[in-house]
Amino acid sequence: MAYSLAGDFDYERHGHGYAIQRRTDPRIAARVHAALGDARTVVNVGAGAGSYEPVDRHVVAVEPSAAMRAQRPRHLAPAVSAVAEDLPFDDDAFDAAMAMVTVHQWPDAARGLRELRRVSRGPVVVLTLDGAALGLLWLAEYLPELLVVDGRRFPPIDTIASLVGAAAEVRPVPVPIDCVDGFTEAYYARPERFLDPEVRASQSAWGVVGDAAAARAVEHLRRDLEDGTWDARHGHLRTQPEFQGALRLVVGHP
Repeated sequence: MAYSLAGDFDYERHGHGYAIQRRTDPRIAARVHAALGDARTVVNVGAGAGSYEPVDRHVVAVEPSAAMRAQRPRHLAPAVSAVAEDLPFDDDAFDAAMAMVTVHQWPDAARGLRELRRVSRGPVVVLTLDGAALGLLWLAEYLPELLVVDGRRFPPIDTIASLVGAAAEVRPVPVPIDCVDGFTEAYYARPERFLDPEVRASQSAWGVVGDAAAARAVEHLRRDLEDGTWDARHGHLRTQPEFQGALRLVVGHP
């Protein structure tokens, strides 16, 4: 496997603001929930603070980080403390399984994906980023380390598809201009947001590229926003309704 940096972001130390910055975007959620089909029981692995969990089905959430489990809202059930690579459930225990922008943080992503397939008798739905498409976002001009680091962190899409079931579908997911889930591509049209340290703190890539690279990128972006350079190059994005970037929905079937 070419990817090797999974599990490199310490959610116990740095994950406390995720529930504020990383909220469920309803348009992305609609795609996720449609992919779950008519499943009535769902396991959400690497559940974090509960983004994208459907509320009209029985969901069992799995999350190893106490800091992330503590941020789950009251209307969601408490999460089970366990890891993706060793799920404490029987074979075919759920109608469906889901994993939302989390597989890049699993120490053994292949094993975790096999576990998703094992415990689901129906679809396995994985929301992730295609490492090969990260350069589509202009942020790579300011933080080229993003391509190197995240390119290794995210398992290849073909690898994910091969592990989640037969005839897996890979569906590009457009990012809306006012996306409320604060991953990097969510701010393709709002570059000023990257100047906010709380925004960056909820995007794990900033925590693994190194402090010097992150500081250099932020200062470069600040200057380009102040003198109009960013708008001269990318200003058309401020009114572009959606962005076709690296976000992917992988749906595997039994």
